[in-house]
Amino acid sequence: MATKAGVVTPPASAVEQQDRETVFDIFRRWGYLQASLDPLGQYLPPEPFPTPAPEGEAAAEARKFYCDTIAAEFMHIPSPEQRQWLQERMEQTPPAADQKLILTQLIRAEIFEQVIQSRYLGTKRFSLEGLTALIPFLDRVLAVSAGYGVTKSVMGMSHRGRLNVMTNTIGRKATEIFTKFEDVDPRSTMGGGDVKYHIGATGEYRSPDGKVIALHLASNPSHLEAVDPVVLGRARAKQERIGKGGKDAVLPMIIHGDAAFAGQGILAESLNMATLHGYNVGGTIHVIVNNLLGFTAIPEESNSSRFSSDIAKRLPIPIFHVNAEDPDAVVRIAALAAEFRHRFHSDVVVDLVGYRRHGHSEVDDPTVTQPRRYAIIKDHAPLYQIYAKRIGVDPAAEVQQIQQEFLDDQKAATKAEHVPLLRTMPDYWDAYKGGELLPGDEVSTGLSSERIHELVLALTRYPSDFHIHPKVKKLFEQRAEMGAGLKPFDYGMAELVAYASLLEAGTLVRLTGQDSQRGTFNQRHSVMVDTETEVKYSPLSHLSKDQGRFEVYNSLLSEAAVLGFEYGFARDYPEALVLWEAQFGDFANGAQVIIDQFIASSEMKWGLLSGIVMLLPHGYEGQGPEHSSARIERYLQLAANDNMQICQPSTAAQYFHLLRRQVMRSWRKPLIVFTPKSMLRHPDASSSLAEFAKDRFQNVLPDNEVVNPRRLLVCSGKVGHNLRMERAKRKDMGVGIIFVEQLYPWPKEELQAALDQHPGAEEIVWVQEEPANMGAMSYVMPLLRRLAGDRAVLSVKRSPSATPATGSAKAHDMEEKTLIDLAFGA
Repeated sequence: MATKAGVVTPPASAVEQQDRETVFDIFRRWGYLQASLDPLGQYLPPEPFPTPAPEGEAAAEARKFYCDTIAAEFMHIPSPEQRQWLQERMEQTPPAADQKLILTQLIRAEIFEQVIQSRYLGTKRFSLEGLTALIPFLDRVLAVSAGYGVTKSVMGMSHRGRLNVMTNTIGRKATEIFTKFEDVDPRSTMGGGDVKYHIGATGEYRSPDGKVIALHLASNPSHLEAVDPVVLGRARAKQERIGKGGKDAVLPMIIHGDAAFAGQGILAESLNMATLHGYNVGGTIHVIVNNLLGFTAIPEESNSSRFSSDIAKRLPIPIFHVNAEDPDAVVRIAALAAEFRHRFHSDVVVDLVGYRRHGHSEVDDPTVTQPRRYAIIKDHAPLYQIYAKRIGVDPAAEVQQIQQEFLDDQKAATKAEHVPLLRTMPDYWDAYKGGELLPGDEVSTGLSSERIHELVLALTRYPSDFHIHPKVKKLFEQRAEMGAGLKPFDYGMAELVAYASLLEAGTLVRLTGQDSQRGTFNQRHSVMVDTETEVKYSPLSHLSKDQGRFEVYNSLLSEAAVLGFEYGFARDYPEALVLWEAQFGDFANGAQVIIDQFIASSEMKWGLLSGIVMLLPHGYEGQGPEHSSARIERYLQLAANDNMQICQPSTAAQYFHLLRRQVMRSWRKPLIVFTPKSMLRHPDASSSLAEFAKDRFQNVLPDNEVVNPRRLLVCSGKVGHNLRMERAKRKDMGVGIIFVEQLYPWPKEELQAALDQHPGAEEIVWVQEEPANMGAMSYVMPLLRRLAGDRAVLSVKRSPSATPATGSAKAHDMEEKTLIDLAFGA
């Protein structure tokens, strides 16, 4: 070793190695900018590196790894272990691919589409042609994952290639898919059902060594990325059902379109769930089926950066781009993605870059908007032909055989008489039903005073060394008095007692939302925080040895993704009480796509039930347009076919019975609950210990305090308490007040009985806080008239308005005084 002026000079080999590493590091960071990704050579041209690109032998070697048909972005990952793992696998000779299997899969994918095109010309199918490499990709992901112990996979995808995946990956018979094109037995789906490329499917994947993965492709609406959080929620539920090792056994995989991945905000919300405790699923494999077009929009119109996947760079996860016309590279990255997910329990994004042979759908003419690209596509051979030539195989005989199989399947479909069901429901749905509620479906939800007291004692216990906040300690003392019958129950305690009673029976209770542990209005305190250590403690998790699991999570600041996740969780945990709470009820409008496309319509469209509960704080207290109304009218507009329950419990005990009813009935429907704000602790809405022993939730609360009133006020929620307090103030017992606790399904018999209890009342008045164009009025008035007989039916409400409420507290008070006066006929 030579020295000069005290400086040690490393051996030449070490210098060369250092130089090589420096060169390679540049390509690891920037090689993806010069990879060959667009099979048509039109988009994604090479970009210069931000630093000078080196030349020479080391550069040529590095370019082979990072600038060919695979581009890898991983140097933004902070974990040295993960970066090292990825670069070692990128910088090695690729393993030999099963080219015969790949060719067969490509042929099947292409010929499936061609048979549909020839037999159902002009019918939408959203072809996979141009990206048929997705089929061998999925096969390889599942094969490798099976080796790591995956036994279930929940998949989500929009319409592009969906029918192909159903047949060639999920394993549904082609005859079943072709029968959907025949549209047999239309009377069976009148007013319901869905188009063929939205419907879900179940099946099995069997690996070469015999391992089986149960596959579930979730139903998905046209809102392309809306299914993302639903898939994550379903995967989490399946993982929790398994328990230990669940995240290794259940693989979530979501297939996206390029423009949707870049453009739809719910995708960004869903990505943000990746490592959050309440939503982590052990890593999701995201696959972008990238045809470099969004309907008719080219990439520069769809995303602001080079790749549609760039939104994922907010996370410390690898992103791979692969030229979809290099199937060997595609399956190599499929294996790497599956291995990375298993080893690091991390998300992975794979961007399969191809093209779209036809228009957005097969009825579009894409030459109008992309004439140059489609001139190239017109003369571009199908991938299976390109690949067969590359590997030196004549595919003619296999093509003819597969084509004949599909033609025979199509012929059989023309003779079908019934719509095929593409799924098998899990056994845990056997005990539950949808459709119409029958009298025999009702259950008793009451508990004795002694049992309530026992639960309250458990709910007010905490470890002796726990440093409880003085205000919380005082609250617990008050709650203990409630359990002893010395103080009426408020909503917060009634809710916790309902949860405790269900947990003691072995039920899982899961509640999420912004600030849900404490409660937006400081009403819940389901979790306490040690004032010295900030360690959290929940009495609901320490009730008894064999209790159900209690989960309460303060959610990320999102409505759409969080509600979608909880809907998905409820889909695969029907015996659980799964609740999502909006911080204020109108914030739910940020999740409207989940409400419209899944919660309200999934039974009618897909025959799928859910017991998801939405807690929506509602009530007019002068807090302005965004903190007053939970938009009751929107849910009532969606209500039909007994698709959901819409309730506004007016007392703490009513809320208790409603929550228990949701779990204890076998009738599984979404439950929309308008919860109070200012009435959470109000004496008029509080309940005695005896009220918890009542048999069940009452859909209508009749007025038993008045005799022969002149006028009956019918209402729901907080306004009823305002009316009761005003009646007491005026000492006017000539006015009866009836609470409608369940708005849908409409409680016809119960309300009729409450009205008939006071036959002398000449007027029936619907009273609501909301403006005339909002609230329940438009829904209620025609129904109320049918029950009123020859009695007059009037309404009292705020004037029609484009906004739910005034922003002035004083204006609110003036409006409310006028409303109350009108209700009493002043």
